[in-house]
Amino acid sequence: MNKEKSITFQEVYDEIKENIKDTDELLKIKEAYNFALAKHQGMKRLNGEDFITHPLHVAQIVNGLNADATTIIAALLHEVMNNGDTLLSELSEKFGEEVATIVDSVSKINKLELVDDSEHSAIYLRKVLVGLATDVRVLFIKLADRLHNMRTNYAIDPKKQKAKAYETQAVLIPIAHRLGINSIKSELEDLCLYYTKPDVYNDILEKLNESRKVLNDDLQEMQDSITSILQEAGLKFKIKGRVKSVHSIYNKLSSGKKWNEIYDILALRVILDEVSDCYTAVGLVHSKYRPIPRRFKDYIAMPKANMYQSLHTTVFGVDGHLFEIQFRTYEMDEFAEKGMASHWSYKEHGTKKVQSIMEQKLEMFRNIIETHEEDDDTSFANEVTSDMLAEMIYVFTPKGDVMELPRGATPVDFAYRVHSDVGDKTVGAIVNDVIVPLNYELNDNDIVKIKTNSNATPNKDWLNFVKTTQAKNKIKSYFSKQERNFMIEKGKDILEKELRKRKLAFSDIMNEENIKKITQELKLKDLEDIYLSIGTLRYTAGFIIGLSDNKESIEDALLEKVNNHSLNNIHNKNDVIVAGIDEILVNLAKCCKPVKGDKITGFITKGQGITVHKSNCANILGTKERLIDVTWNEASEASYLTDLYIEAYNNKNYLTDIIAAITKRNLYIDAFKTKEFEKSYLYEITLKVNNKEELDRIILDLENLAFIISVKRSR
Repeated sequence: MNKEKSITFQEVYDEIKENIKDTDELLKIKEAYNFALAKHQGMKRLNGEDFITHPLHVAQIVNGLNADATTIIAALLHEVMNNGDTLLSELSEKFGEEVATIVDSVSKINKLELVDDSEHSAIYLRKVLVGLATDVRVLFIKLADRLHNMRTNYAIDPKKQKAKAYETQAVLIPIAHRLGINSIKSELEDLCLYYTKPDVYNDILEKLNESRKVLNDDLQEMQDSITSILQEAGLKFKIKGRVKSVHSIYNKLSSGKKWNEIYDILALRVILDEVSDCYTAVGLVHSKYRPIPRRFKDYIAMPKANMYQSLHTTVFGVDGHLFEIQFRTYEMDEFAEKGMASHWSYKEHGTKKVQSIMEQKLEMFRNIIETHEEDDDTSFANEVTSDMLAEMIYVFTPKGDVMELPRGATPVDFAYRVHSDVGDKTVGAIVNDVIVPLNYELNDNDIVKIKTNSNATPNKDWLNFVKTTQAKNKIKSYFSKQERNFMIEKGKDILEKELRKRKLAFSDIMNEENIKKITQELKLKDLEDIYLSIGTLRYTAGFIIGLSDNKESIEDALLEKVNNHSLNNIHNKNDVIVAGIDEILVNLAKCCKPVKGDKITGFITKGQGITVHKSNCANILGTKERLIDVTWNEASEASYLTDLYIEAYNNKNYLTDIIAAITKRNLYIDAFKTKEFEKSYLYEITLKVNNKEELDRIILDLENLAFIISVKRSR
């Protein structure tokens, strides 16, 4: 890799002036540079350059994305908080709230790093990073920041070089891909390959260099030929040729191809004025050069998920070489290289329309990687990878509507993408006029017709082959509802049998008054909920019947049952074991949030069964009645949510430092809140832990941080 050339502010400023024309904005950019220069005075980077060269390069990169003045100013200032002891209030006062917020977000996410090389850790960091990016421009700056750091990665320890490259590959390249910033994505891919597999990278580069003259000659001959064809047709266009990137060739070699089997390493791009010109041009090229079947892709009619548009074809060209040729308009070309950032420019002063559109894109992007209701992080990682990062295919309905699906998707995925009712009632599929099985893997440009039956229902076996999270969740939801209905019927049957056994009339026991009493006592909705609680063994039928007797309350019934059983008379289904009543509702107290390993006590709570508190919880101290013995079920592998209250000195916001310390322990943050006081910050962090030992370790880690005053658990 070539070492990067030094750069001056004037050089960057001259480039910025091509993009930014407003005099006031240009003055503010100069002011930002001078402010950063003063803050970084005397500081050096590991490669020996003055520190200010880094924000200068970052500003140059974001300017190359057609960024607005606010982004460029924030890029120049993005290190002044972490490496310049600048307060947020100072930034806000000098450069405005918008710039300060962006710089603050970049400062926070720059402190985060990957804790290990597992896929779910990468997904989790991606999730936190995007969650902290309050403005899409934060991500533009972060990507530019990482690109320049990767260009100068040679200056750090070899072990750290690989770690940084892996983190870039696992976390940031997928973000660049989804934002459509190909210019950054492509360079980062090459840089990551260079640092993770230097021998492979250099071997490919050496082979390319050996044949570069021949390849360039063939490329020029093909370019001249296409130029002649299009000029004869009277089209206005610009044409560019290139040899494919090292990483692109590496991907082909990784798929099992040998070097002499890779033909399509030559690429041409034709840029035209109108969309109609693109279709005309591809037709003219195909009339002379034979296209490869199934290699024609129409991303103009069917844009990719990141809004990329272009026509792609691969043809047999001069000397038998395969040439990949792209046809697109100038606007499409701008977007292909710069993604969402290409439209980030305010041509009308004060107009925020473009910003609104970009914020919607960011929200959509954030939802893709944050929306997940289950607790299984490995499952979450797999789902995000398949839905957000997978290669996409485009298939058609019989009416010509386009559906985007991940590669490997089936007709069932297609059916649920059309509508959940269509998915639920699917009985067969016809693809390209041929009947196919429901687990058939769809291909690009397939025409799919779904056969339905109003009496049909989903099949659990579908879960073994559907690809999309949407289809999986719809199928699971259907069977959860069926399971609920089954449990309701089961509970009703158990209750009726118990009443017959006791020779009690259903109408006498389950009358309107008693149903109201039971639902209020147990906080249930209605009679169906009562049946469900019996069917799922939450409560026994005898217990429910006992509540209809006015002589005793729910608390009395529980105490009597506890007194008549020992701790050993249990089935060990719950996380917490209660003497003799394993089937009763057991809740962990929200006031003290106990975790396995804490000393605990059970408290019979009206309407809520048994609530488990830490033995020293302030809410049960001094209470003697209604307390019962409980113990942790050692066989349980559950995880627990608990709160930490962290007090830190008030010279800066340390939230990201705290998050970094927690993620290093491979613990997961469910929620956090920040409160600023006159002399301190208070952070309320909700963590998921397996036991008290894990919790004690992270508390000790946090207490050892220099800026921490105290760390406390829930009372």
